[in-house]
Amino acid sequence: MSAPTLTEVAKQANDLTVSANIVWTLVTGFLVMFMQAGFALVETGLTRSKNVAHTMAMNFLVYSIGILGFWALGFAFQMGGVGAMSTFGGDPTLSSELTVTVAGHELGVLGAKGFFLTFANYTPAVGAMFLFQMVFMDTTATIPTGAMAERWKFISFVLFSFVISTFIYPVFANWVWGGGWLSQLGKVFGLGHGHCDFAGSSVVHMTGGVAALVGAKILGPRIGKYNADGSPNPIPGHNIPMALLGTFILAFGWFGFNPGSTLSGTDTRISIIAVNTMLASASGAFGACVYVWSRYGKPDPTWLANGMLAGLVAITAPCAFVGAPAAIAIGAIAGVLVVVSAMFIEQTLKIDDPVGASSVHGACGAWGVISLGIFANGSYGEGTNGVDGPVRGLLAGDAGQLLAECIGVTVNVLYVGTMTAVSLWVIGKLVGNRVSAEDEISGLDIPEMGVAGYTAEPGHHIPEAKGFGVASPIPLRRPASGMMR
Repeated sequence: MSAPTLTEVAKQANDLTVSANIVWTLVTGFLVMFMQAGFALVETGLTRSKNVAHTMAMNFLVYSIGILGFWALGFAFQMGGVGAMSTFGGDPTLSSELTVTVAGHELGVLGAKGFFLTFANYTPAVGAMFLFQMVFMDTTATIPTGAMAERWKFISFVLFSFVISTFIYPVFANWVWGGGWLSQLGKVFGLGHGHCDFAGSSVVHMTGGVAALVGAKILGPRIGKYNADGSPNPIPGHNIPMALLGTFILAFGWFGFNPGSTLSGTDTRISIIAVNTMLASASGAFGACVYVWSRYGKPDPTWLANGMLAGLVAITAPCAFVGAPAAIAIGAIAGVLVVVSAMFIEQTLKIDDPVGASSVHGACGAWGVISLGIFANGSYGEGTNGVDGPVRGLLAGDAGQLLAECIGVTVNVLYVGTMTAVSLWVIGKLVGNRVSAEDEISGLDIPEMGVAGYTAEPGHHIPEAKGFGVASPIPLRRPASGMMR
């Protein structure tokens, strides 16, 4: 038997690298999928016991709805024109992008290949990409369920979840990750490397946060949330340990979310990304602790968890492009921002968000991409979005990168906010968006789901949660809003 040729050895090495990258992407995707359990626990713990079956069911079914919607249409709209997937052997299957011509330049607006994962489009590389992108999309689809909890009609939730998974999320994701026009701002218009978002502060979290804010505004506050003078009343969640356990599950899953976005197990940057993710989660929790303890007098555990999640959301965009000190600063700022923005949303905008999803994902998602435009240090990202050189932010001499990030934030607010409002308006006309006042007061488990989330032995009563949590009365100078996810 003759020895293998140099060409054969090179092919075997390349095949092994591609296989390792596919395995890495799938495993990290599995971690992100498990974050659904974290979302479910956080949201359910921070709502009242009379609504636990309803809240948990939304978190459960959104996974199935997301898969089916993304499989049918969303994946193709998002990734159908991404082109050759370099870490997966250069697979060219997804190669059809709809474009518009602006100032002589063709700008991508929508993918057009990969619908229903038909046989011709169902390669191993496409399968790995579908799974990874699907669990990211489902994170976005889950976020509004927390902000709209305790009064959202289940049929409306089902219909809107199909809309966000098939169109709202995939279109913006295409503009950033699928070769669309926001990613081309650098190559075409000279703004840094275009709108960069390594793992989804804007694509995933801000999209979900903006949809959550608009949805909560359209639904209106829960009965009893606001007094006649507009002052908010506390509505505590029923199970703080459940919410904090969910937070740790989410933090664990984030080690798939951020390092997995390399789509390459052979990219040694994954260790830096993982450590930056950990550091920002710690500084986010500690920053929230210091701020809340000093301002409100107690280090409320739900705000600590809240700060950890804020730090994780913020570091998601810049995690690959910054150093350790910047990661700590980004997380700490997010830990304070999440409290300040939650108070603004509740007290000034008068929007009732039971779990504060609008603040954690919306405000801190925006901060995440802006922080990339400030702190990216030029140590990584060579050739990102077709632009020579590594990614540099304002402090490293590229003000154009910060401008590209700000453009992406503005577009997200306008596009996602408008599409969410239009979708819910149509759904409201068809089936209604909000449950009846009678059902809301008695609890949604029986009228909406047909089964109680908790049952008790005869003669025993399951009490509603009391005490302060994050919803302590005004005399203690504590906010009335619930904990954020």
